[in-house]
Amino acid sequence: MTKFQVTILGCGSAMPTTLHNPPSQLVDLNEKLFMIDCGEGTQLQMRKFKARLSKLHSLFISHLHGDHIFGLPGLLSTLSLLGRTGDLTIYAHKEIDFLLSPLLSYMGSHMSFRINLIPLNPDSHELLFENRSVKISSFPLKHRIATNGFLFEEKETPRHIIREMIDFYRIPLKQIQRIREGDDFMTADGTLVKNELLTYPGNPAKRYAYCSDTAYAPEIIPYIEHVDLLYHEATFAESEVVRAGETWHSTARQAAGIARAANVKKLIIGHYSSRYSEIGTLLKEAVDVFPNTLLATEGQIIELNEEDSEVTDRSSHP
Repeated sequence: MTKFQVTILGCGSAMPTTLHNPPSQLVDLNEKLFMIDCGEGTQLQMRKFKARLSKLHSLFISHLHGDHIFGLPGLLSTLSLLGRTGDLTIYAHKEIDFLLSPLLSYMGSHMSFRINLIPLNPDSHELLFENRSVKISSFPLKHRIATNGFLFEEKETPRHIIREMIDFYRIPLKQIQRIREGDDFMTADGTLVKNELLTYPGNPAKRYAYCSDTAYAPEIIPYIEHVDLLYHEATFAESEVVRAGETWHSTARQAAGIARAANVKKLIIGHYSSRYSEIGTLLKEAVDVFPNTLLATEGQIIELNEEDSEVTDRSSHP
């Protein structure tokens, strides 16, 4: 079974509180660990929740507000202290150089690895990373500064061969892979056997979309339609809808409206304003519009199970 997990390291917003850490998540896909955003204290959260720093593949920074990047200096320093030698790729807007250049200059020869900065396009959809089983892309969000959302997608697996059909039609081993990829089979006497009789569908590909920070923006719907899990910021309750608009953020009800319009399977909301010591109101407002909604909490693990169209919350948190 392909591993596809999302771990919440922080789900607060710009003003620090003792209730929530600044934004950061880990996406574990096929044993590669991708980090989204890196708020202050992120590396401590990784230690707390037993995430392996050595598995970190690359970082995706949605935008350059401090609550999303101030954890980078400590994280990069620790990776170097641990002796990392492989390159680390950071996907971020090009202006992040204002932070990275003096930091790398300060650390100088003490850095044990090289950083590759890949600039994000804040205005259009863009494929960022792809291998045989995974692809990751970015798309524009609607915030006060250039901001991107991210889409993590498994690739569809080949069809499964029905073993009894291999034996019955005496299919040569060299043709099995082509049949798994969709080819029909021609027997020795010229009979065409359709692929649907020889195979059954492969495991469905799972998809996860991350949207933080953003004002209410229906224009993002084409990028996130039908995802298995959507994380969407819900900084404010509906009573603060004017404030949400002024600060280019969303309410919980607006986040749920996006989830409903995009026909996603499950919504998880976060990026809570520090004004809320109790976030049950945010959940209620979202559930009224989109019932299949979760509240993000630190340490929560959401597992996208490839054998089940449902998303399972494995967190021990309430």
